[in-house]
Amino acid sequence: MEKPRPEPKPYPIREDEPVWQFNDIDASLTYSYSNYLNWLFDDRVELIKGKVFKMSPAPSRVHQEICGNIFVSMKTFIEKSPSKVYTAPFDVRFPKESKEDSAVFTVLQPDICVICDKSKLDDRGCIGAPDLVVEILSPGNNKKELLHKYRVYEEFGVKEYWVVSQSDQSILIYTLNDMGRFQPSKIFTSSEKITSSVLPGFELALDDVFKDLE
Repeated sequence: MEKPRPEPKPYPIREDEPVWQFNDIDASLTYSYSNYLNWLFDDRVELIKGKVFKMSPAPSRVHQEICGNIFVSMKTFIEKSPSKVYTAPFDVRFPKESKEDSAVFTVLQPDICVICDKSKLDDRGCIGAPDLVVEILSPGNNKKELLHKYRVYEEFGVKEYWVVSQSDQSILIYTLNDMGRFQPSKIFTSSEKITSSVLPGFELALDDVFKDLE
């Protein structure tokens, strides 16, 4: 007779107790950034309103090429400005009522983020909404990126949210309006250029974003 499988180990009650394996987390529970800081396993995860979302494995070469092309253009443009641009893995914490670790329940790792207010930066990343976020869609993560992260970025006031599709080689830009709601742009494709309300004067050619991907 086959022995019953052991029950999964419940998450330790103490927030400061380290967790060494992803499987030791009870996905039905709600977690804070205090818990997140003590997860010492290799799996990359994000927190969205206290729920754990396991990120896909290491990004593909094409994903990294696209990310690098956008990052280098932004980095070069803002080099002499007070703004900063970062690529994942880079923790962005979204506090609601308090910035205390135990009161922060959403922690994301955008592919690229631009922060114009350097007071939001600390040794652990960014606390508060970036001004601009770029997410590059890969097979398997479209639903999470377009639904869960869209809602977080809109709710917390990200001014611009770029959704980059590597399969369609296109970019869609959501811009926050005066009512705090995202308004979508047209879909930009090859041979077109895009600009940014967050980075006045910045221009990015899509042909440069998706070049040499074969």
